[in-house]
Order: sequence, then structure tokens, then C-alpha cells
Amino acid sequence: MKCGVVAIIGLPNVGKSSLINALLGTQAVIISPKPQTTRNSLRCIWNSNNAQIIFTDTPGLYSASSSRDKLGAFLNDEILAAIEDADAVLWLADASSRKLLPQDREIAEIIPAKLPVVLAVNKSDKADPEYAFGLYGELRDFAAKVAVSAKKNRGLDELVDALLPLIPEGEAIYDPDILMDTTEKFMAAEIIRGRILMLLRDEVPHCVAVEIEEYKSPEEYPDRKKLYIRASLITETDGQKKIVIGSNGNMIKRIGEESRKAIEDATGLDVYLELWAKVIPHWRRNSTSLKRLGYSQ
Repeated sequence: MKCGVVAIIGLPNVGKSSLINALLGTQAVIISPKPQTTRNSLRCIWNSNNAQIIFTDTPGLYSASSSRDKLGAFLNDEILAAIEDADAVLWLADASSRKLLPQDREIAEIIPAKLPVVLAVNKSDKADPEYAFGLYGELRDFAAKVAVSAKKNRGLDELVDALLPLIPEGEAIYDPDILMDTTEKFMAAEIIRGRILMLLRDEVPHCVAVEIEEYKSPEEYPDRKKLYIRASLITETDGQKKIVIGSNGNMIKRIGEESRKAIEDATGLDVYLELWAKVIPHWRRNSTSLKRLGYSQ
């Protein structure tokens, strides 16, 4: 039996979460074309008869030289922590890449030289991966290079075959039925945030956080027949709050309806979901607010 941790790293929007979902065969983590879709490192568990790989889905790295708020600093800290805990790294790049960015070089610098790294070039259904193989090969040696397409489910077996030799021997850490190492409360918040990312426009989703204020399940409260969730959609300005609420409350109602159905699918329970919108000015730059919302080491 083999069991180990693989940190998935790369630039924003290269498809890390999509690859996780493809490997697990289900939508375990939210995906979106917008940056900062992934905000917390998430442990997702892949199993076979003789191996367990714990994939850590990390946020996209933001350049240390660019101006960013404290949330951006937290995202980069999540990547460093994931690498520190990993037995190997899966570096995901885009097949259409034609030049290295400053963040690419920063990624190369933060990975310890002794830590084995597999380069996976995603979206190989849209572009020839060979150029990207050569481009990223300038940064370091790789244990293997694999062309994949998370969207088309291509190259996934080859990718796993490249990772397994880098995983140490050991008994499985997680029960094979577990897909993610997280709480139901966190999962509910991510589902709601996923709907916000899909439904809201432009930059507004980046300014929204979801705080679960009450989570009461029938398992904990036998007198309840439904899972009760009360959540706040937190924005930085009144203008953003108005967009989240929408005309006559139509947007927050739609977010609630779609989130409720998704949470019911995920939990197998009937759900009563209450959503409220509130403003916390500049929450992304406030250490106290970030800690309260779970964006703090």
C-alpha cells in the first residue's frame, strides 16, 4: 500500500480545481473562470486498490512583486504550507503558454530542490503541449512531464502513473468513502460562494465572502427534520451589497435557491437556507475580518 500527499500548484486559472474534479470523477471543489476561485488549500482524496493520493488543491500564486491585499498574502501562504506538507508536487501549466511569467519563476524558487515535481500541461486538447514542456523545463528538472486535459479526461491515468512512484509506502490515512478532508459547514460555504462566482459579474465575486453563522443538522438536533443554515454574504461596499441582493431581492433569492439545491444534493438532506447580505468595509485588508472568515493561518 502506498499513501502520500501531492500539492497541486500553478498560476491562477490553469485548471487545478478542474483537474482535481476530473481525477476524483466528481465535482468535489468549485470551479470558475474567475481568479481567486480557490481561496483555501483543500485536501481531496484519490483511491485505488493499493494506493491513496491526497491531493492538496491550492490557490493560484500571485506575484510577490505585485500589489495585493492581505487576502492575497494568505493565498500565497496557503501554497507554501501545502508544499511543506507534501511528498511530491504536481505543477500544472497551460498548454498555450508561450512565455514564463514572474510567478512561474517564483514557483520554481519556493519548491525545495529535493522535492520531486511532476509537470502536467493542461488544456492539451486545445494546444500542443511540447512548447510548454520545453518552456517550463528551463526552470528545473522534473520527475516526469505529462500532457493532460481535465475537460476531456485525457492523460489522467498517465498522470497518476507518474505520481505513484513518488509516493511513500504506508497505510491509507482516510476511509475510501471520503472525498474531501473538510467540514460540512465549510462545504456549504463553498457551495454558496460557487454560486456567487457563477451568477455575479465582473469584479464583485472577488469582494464577497461567505460566513456560515448557524448550521444545525438533524444529526445534532434530532427535533429538526431539515438542515438549517443561516449564512451572510459579506461585501466591502454598499454598492456591492446592492448587486448581491439584486433588484427586488431577485439575485440573492436566486443564489439561495441554487445553493440550497446543491447543498441538498451534497448532503442528502432537505435544507432550509437563509441568506443575508452585509457590509464589512475593506475586509480583505483587515486581519481581524480575515481570521473571522477563515482566511488566516
